[in-house]
Amino acid sequence: MIDINATLLAQMLNFLLLVILLRVFAYKPIVKILKEREEKIANSIKQADDDAAKAQATLKEYQDQLAGARLKAQDIMDKAEKRANEEHETSIQATKSEIEQMKQAAQQEIQRERAQAVEKLKGEVIALSVAAAEKIVSKKIDANENEVLIKEFIDQLDKDKIGDLPC
Repeated sequence: MIDINATLLAQMLNFLLLVILLRVFAYKPIVKILKEREEKIANSIKQADDDAAKAQATLKEYQDQLAGARLKAQDIMDKAEKRANEEHETSIQATKSEIEQMKQAAQQEIQRERAQAVEKLKGEVIALSVAAAEKIVSKKIDANENEVLIKEFIDQLDKDKIGDLPC
């Protein structure tokens, strides 16, 4: 059986003293350090979650800005292309208009020169007709002589070219 003696009582007293000392000097500080570490880890996890949420929000914001910038860039490109097409069409229309004006001016110039040539030709024909009539009237001629004069007149017309135009 168990002998209760002074050694057993001293051992029990030592054991209780050791438990009290360990509790005061070791257990409480260790528990305190563990709680502080647990809180620190919890705070770090919370901070990491907050940082991750902020990073996700920032990423979303940048993606939205990038999408907006792409839309703006596409809009600018579309407007520039539309403006270039409009300017091209305007240039083509202006060129066509200018060509039409030049064509009309050239036709008017041709008509003017043709009218001048006809007037000059009429004047020369009248002068030559008068000259021929003078020759015919100044001579009393018979039919053979009349035919010779007409042939000479026609040959002279072929040689001289009335109004720089062949007869």
